[in-house]
Amino acid sequence: MRDYLIATSSTSDLPRTYLDEHKIPFIAYTFTVGDRLCEDDCREESRQAIYEGMRKGDRLKTSMINEFSYYDFFKGLLDTGKDVIFLDMSQKMSVSFVNANKAADMIRPEYPEQKLYVMDTRCISGGLGLLVERMVRLKEEGKGFDEVVAWGEENKLKIAHRFTVDDLNYLKAGGRVSNSAALVGSMLNIKPVLYVPDGGTLDVAKKVRGRKAALNAILSGVLNDLSRIDPTGLEFHILQADCRADAEWVRDEIKKAYPQVGRITITALGVVIGAHCGPGLLTVFYLCDGRRPE
Repeated sequence: MRDYLIATSSTSDLPRTYLDEHKIPFIAYTFTVGDRLCEDDCREESRQAIYEGMRKGDRLKTSMINEFSYYDFFKGLLDTGKDVIFLDMSQKMSVSFVNANKAADMIRPEYPEQKLYVMDTRCISGGLGLLVERMVRLKEEGKGFDEVVAWGEENKLKIAHRFTVDDLNYLKAGGRVSNSAALVGSMLNIKPVLYVPDGGTLDVAKKVRGRKAALNAILSGVLNDLSRIDPTGLEFHILQADCRADAEWVRDEIKKAYPQVGRITITALGVVIGAHCGPGLLTVFYLCDGRRPE
């Protein structure tokens, strides 16, 4: 049986320490801060510095990855002689997925004896990271290429994604809310609570007034999911954009309600999602029995 690699993109929002430790190749998205071109290096300190800059008025623009960059990335992986499983964010969230598939179609004939599987994960950010992490764990336990792909396809829609943002102006800039809705929402202190449904989009589950209500709505959704399953040992990824105290509060409330849960990590949110949602974005990701808005 040929050995294989699991690769991803920087939008899996996994810490660089994890990617390096498990030898996971990743392709980096780029972004600009003013006139400066930057690369998402997945380092916690880089991400924190970006959000601190955004608090001071920096505006970011992100770029998709073109098919030629994916081609070069895939070529470097296939040149190792190994098969490849590649996981990027949901195709509904980025044209990059389309470009990855174009590149894969271009390069497969050059490596007819090797497999290159590009999964439509229907996940973003830490949800994608959780999928990568679980599939890497299966690989390290000795599971084969096809087994790991099958597990990913069977379980990807069981990864819950729950978000809240603090500043509607970032969603306005990305076209997700209108100018008038952002203005009125800001005046009334409206905070959207978002989730990722099975289609892999980013949708509004509800709108509440105030940050605390938004955090409570996220927590309520998490606890509702946990009431349907055995949460013993269940792991969570909480990602935050310069709002660690809020992330710690959510973590502690989950542990208080379900002390039997497993590891709950808190890390900095990746730059691509953060650029479109702004500082104050808080997200929770975990494996459950299916995605639901509340």
